[in-house]
Amino acid sequence: MSIEKQLVEKYGPLLSLVDLSDLLKRSPDGLRIAMTGQSDFAKQWRKVRCKVGRRVYFRASEVAALIEAPAASNEG
Repeated sequence: MSIEKQLVEKYGPLLSLVDLSDLLKRSPDGLRIAMTGQSDFAKQWRKVRCKVGRRVYFRASEVAALIEAPAASNEG
């Protein structure tokens, strides 16, 4: 089963910040603070976020792509 399908099954098509922090094994506040910086980590994750009103969500398909990207680049 692909990572995307697993994420959608567990969290739905959009992950909240709390869902993403659970997935990345970080605290929600720590993840929120890490995303405010200018690091590569922050830039990558800010690209996949979407705001619905005042709430921030992350698309499961793009989260899966980010999770799979390092594995794909290490193979070659």
